[in-house]
Amino acid sequence: MNELYFWLVPIAVIFFLLTSMIHIMREYERAVIFTLGRFDKVKGPGFILVIPFIQQLVRVDLRTVVMDVPTQDVISLDNVSVKVNAVIYYRILDPEKAIIQVEKVHDATSQLAQTTLRSVLGKHELDEMLSERDSLNADIQEILDKQTNAWGIKVANVEIKHVDLDESMIRAIARQAEAERQRRAKVILAEGEQQAAAKLVEAAKEMTESAGAMQLRYLQTLSDIGNEKNSTIVFPMPMEIIGPILEKLKK
Repeated sequence: MNELYFWLVPIAVIFFLLTSMIHIMREYERAVIFTLGRFDKVKGPGFILVIPFIQQLVRVDLRTVVMDVPTQDVISLDNVSVKVNAVIYYRILDPEKAIIQVEKVHDATSQLAQTTLRSVLGKHELDEMLSERDSLNADIQEILDKQTNAWGIKVANVEIKHVDLDESMIRAIARQAEAERQRRAKVILAEGEQQAAAKLVEAAKEMTESAGAMQLRYLQTLSDIGNEKNSTIVFPMPMEIIGPILEKLKK
């Protein structure tokens, strides 16, 4: 029994040392190696040996991270309170900076994204938040990318997902949209009447310059009246038609 314990202890120590020394990094992983507390190198992917008690290893994932930015209360430039949430896409490009320059790199990126979202959207009016999301996404992405560059992070994209309004603001926007539609309808109607009046003036001018055209229009009007179901029709005779007849009668 004592002999068994005598062999088990060395085997356990050897097994512990081997598990501490041997590490395998996947294709999307890198190992940041510290030797006696000082940064040594970045290794991986593949098989890596680490000296126990002398070297320490920190794993870093290089895959793109999709992070939801929690809903933020934002006051727009025109003093409208809205709730906005977004999603950011980023990845670690420099494992050394991501480990050495900042503690808990993912938490730091999330907090920075929240403050940047409030700061950028607070400089714009509500209409711009609703209609110019692509421009706002680009602005937020550019600011985040510059500030996280020191952490070895590349922010690839930012997307604003929802801009939520309270019920009173939704009703106010609906009334504003209805008023805008009515304004456009009135403008279109007025423009149509203006164009019709211009055409009528042009037609009247042409008919006054040609007696034949005036007579043809008069006869067309009589034809239209005759098609109506009226018992009595009273209409004046123009002098252009009566004049020649009276002159012949006098002769």
